[in-house]
Amino acid sequence: MLLVLLTAPTFAQFGSGGFRLSEENVYYGIRFGVTSASFSGDIDSGSKVGMTLAGVLGFRVSDSAPLYLESGLYYTERGGKIKGVKTVSEAGMGHADWKASYNVLEVPLLIKYGIETQSDFILLPFIGPYFGYAIKTDDFNRANMGFKAGCGFEYHQLYLEAGRQFGVTDILDGDASARSNAWFLNIGINF
Repeated sequence: MLLVLLTAPTFAQFGSGGFRLSEENVYYGIRFGVTSASFSGDIDSGSKVGMTLAGVLGFRVSDSAPLYLESGLYYTERGGKIKGVKTVSEAGMGHADWKASYNVLEVPLLIKYGIETQSDFILLPFIGPYFGYAIKTDDFNRANMGFKAGCGFEYHQLYLEAGRQFGVTDILDGDASARSNAWFLNIGINF
């Protein structure tokens, strides 16, 4: 937060001060939030909660409509939990919960559409692909991609978004397959 406060005056000269749907603009932002991630496919898992930290950049792509393209760099903690996995140890056979980490650097390409409401609130539904690379993984493929869909809400410069990520690439080697999916809730500031 200290970094944001120190750099805000620098960004202010380039940024929009929040979305203004009547003007062409460029904005910068930061996001912090939580994910509830799981695996689907041949490995179905329970949810694993993690965090998200991101820096974003967006710009208006249409003169006639409040249409924006947003990208950035996200660090997202993902993975999954499976209860009662059979284990073998010196004490014999047993069962334990298995947790897998799949922490990813992601670059999304999101299309956002601005809808102005009363009281200076702006709705920003979005959809688009993301491309990721796992920097911490438990025996999974590192490269992955998928789609994000959700809705953001802005009030002046304060921003809140919620949505779902759908993995489309197989992150397992071999005969079994799995995809990484997540629900997310992020808060942030746009400059």
